[in-house]
Amino acid sequence: MTPIRVGILGATGYTALEAIRLLLTHPQAQVTVATSRQEEGQSIASIHPQLTGRLELPLSAPEPAVIAQQCDVAFCCLPHGASAETVRQLAETGLRVIDFSADFRLGSVELYRRWYGGEHPWPEMVGKVPYGLPELFGDELREAQIVANPGCYPTSAILPLAPLLSAGAIDPADIVVDSKSGVSGAGRTLRVGSLYCEANESIAAYGVGSHRHQPEIDDILGRYSGERPQVLFTPHLTPMDRGILSTIYVRPRSTDADGVLRLWRELYAEAPFVHVVDHLPATKHVAGTNHVQMAVRQAGDRLVLLCVVDNLTKGASGAAVQNLNRMFGLPETLGLGGKSV
Repeated sequence: MTPIRVGILGATGYTALEAIRLLLTHPQAQVTVATSRQEEGQSIASIHPQLTGRLELPLSAPEPAVIAQQCDVAFCCLPHGASAETVRQLAETGLRVIDFSADFRLGSVELYRRWYGGEHPWPEMVGKVPYGLPELFGDELREAQIVANPGCYPTSAILPLAPLLSAGAIDPADIVVDSKSGVSGAGRTLRVGSLYCEANESIAAYGVGSHRHQPEIDDILGRYSGERPQVLFTPHLTPMDRGILSTIYVRPRSTDADGVLRLWRELYAEAPFVHVVDHLPATKHVAGTNHVQMAVRQAGDRLVLLCVVDNLTKGASGAAVQNLNRMFGLPETLGLGGKSV
């Protein structure tokens, strides 16, 4: 089989590096283009020394017509707001695109405007792009030209909550999602809060009541279950490189912990990366992999759901490779069997 040619746009960030690492082990994919406006002309390995001897592509300007000639699909790792117009230009050439930004995740222009503070560059496509969580929306991906790659925090909340809301097993108006993330979730851009002396030996909440993953969690869960929940979501920055632990507090309507396990196992029986476990999951259990571990405990009149993912892999680049496999009719696990190194 001719390799699927993949372009990486915005190739200097952590998610781009993770995507390249995974694609280098993918037997039917080849990275053919890597772009960066700021670092144009430099080797990708000079920006990511981990790639020395493995990928020596020169970074080029993101010219859609050129990218379309050299690629079958583009991983668009550009910032929110800046991504949509580039995705539009790529799509107009006929190229397939997996977009890592939030620009096509939400279901309405009004919701996007409220949370991102501006007009959407391509409003006609809002609400029409499949959400790239294969465990829930896999049937929509095969024929898609554009896929909205999920956010990392939303992945850790949506996977455990979706089957319970769909079954009416929990109260949709009383959900608390308490999430802890490694510092790589903040990206590679220099920020004071991400500096070693600020983040090390400390844990801090941020975006309380205002984090942009809040509407994504609500919107996607409502789209899947048909009943829009009310979620109180609070993210925290923890002094580790990677990983997310979401501890979710719900009030049961018609189930107990054993019922939760049954619902999870039923929905995810054919999902190769979702594992329902008896132990309390930890981020180390999934670090560097595309795997998810979920557990449940009874606590008084509430249920406590626990979910761990790697924010760079299943929370971003691993999901993109999983989506690529679905889009091109390949086995879903291809290129995702091991730990990224």
